Amino acid sequence: MMKLLSIAIPSYNSQDYLHHAVESLLPGGEEVEILIVDDGSKDNTAQIADDFERRYPGIVRAIHKENGGHGDAVMCGLANATGLYFKVVDSDDWVDEDAYPKVLEALRAHTAPKEQLDLLVCNYIYDKVGVTHKHVVRYGNALREGEVLTWDDVGRFQVGQYMLMHSTIYRTQLLRDCGLNLPKHTFYVDDLYVYVPLPYVQKLMYLNLDFYHYFIGRSDQSVQEDVMIRRIDQQLLVNRLMLERVDVMRVEPKRKRQYMLSYLEIITTVSSILLLKAGTPEHLAKKDALWADIREKYPEVYASLRRKPLGIAVNWHTRAGRRIALCGYAISQKIFGFN
Repeated sequence: MMKLLSIAIPSYNSQDYLHHAVESLLPGGEEVEILIVDDGSKDNTAQIADDFERRYPGIVRAIHKENGGHGDAVMCGLANATGLYFKVVDSDDWVDEDAYPKVLEALRAHTAPKEQLDLLVCNYIYDKVGVTHKHVVRYGNALREGEVLTWDDVGRFQVGQYMLMHSTIYRTQLLRDCGLNLPKHTFYVDDLYVYVPLPYVQKLMYLNLDFYHYFIGRSDQSVQEDVMIRRIDQQLLVNRLMLERVDVMRVEPKRKRQYMLSYLEIITTVSSILLLKAGTPEHLAKKDALWADIREKYPEVYASLRRKPLGIAVNWHTRAGRRIALCGYAISQKIFGFN
C-alpha cells in the first residue's frame, strides 16, 4: 500500500539531535514513512536509526550509505520513497505537533489522481538560539489559504518570503519527472531542490500553519555567515546550476517566470554579498566572474537581474557602493532573521 507522505531525514553525525526530529514525525503513524538516511556518519547516528526502525517497523526505515553530502542523502531518500508526497526534514529540525495532523489531513484530501497537488506550502519558523520572538515566514499575502491554486492565482512574494525546502511538500513523482539531481558533497542545494521542480508545478495549495521549525544556532551550521564565506565556491556552484538547469526566460506562465527570476535575484545577491563581505581581491574577482558568466551565457537573465535594485547595488564598483549594499544586507538580516 502506498504511503501518503515520505519524509527523508538526511543525517550526518546527528546523534545529538536526531531523536528530536524523528519523534516529532512519529505521530504521523502508518500513513507516513520516515526515511533516516545515514550519510556515512562517524558517530552513533547509524545505531539510532536502526533502533528507530526496530521499534517502529513499517514506519521508520534506516538507510545507510557512503558519505555523499546533504544533496546526495536527499536524492537517496527520494529514490527509496514510496509515498505519494515527499518532504525533507533536516536532522536538527522538527515539525510542529499541532500543525502536523492538519498538514496530513490536507494531503489526504488530495490523493485521487485528478485532485493531487504538485506542491503544498506551509509556514516555517526561524528557531534561532537566544531569540525569544521567533520569526515566522508566512505566505498569506501571496497565496490564498486552503484553495487549490494555479500560478494565475499567485500574488507577489516579498523579499525574504521565498519558498524554501522547509516550507515545501512536493508530489513525489513530480520530483522524479523533473530530473532533479542534486550534486554530491555540496552545501546549499536546498535552493536547487525547490527551484528546479517549479516549472513542473501546476497546482499548489497554501496552509497558514507554522509547521516547520528551522533550527539556527550551531556554530558549525552551514548557514552561519562565516561558514558560508569559507564554502563560497559551493554557493557559487549552486547559483550557476540554477541558471543552467532551468531556462527561466522560457518558463510559463509569466507570473511563475517572474517569481523564479526574483528567486534567482535573491540567490545571486546572497552570493555577491558574501563575496563583498569577504572583500579580498580573489573574492571580488569571483563576484565579477559570476556576473560576467551570467552576461555571456544568459543575456536575457542578466538584463533582468541588472535592472533590479539588488542587482544594481552589488555591482557598484566603489567603496561607498559596497557599503550601501552591505548595509542593506545587514538590515535584511535584522528584519527576516536569517543567518
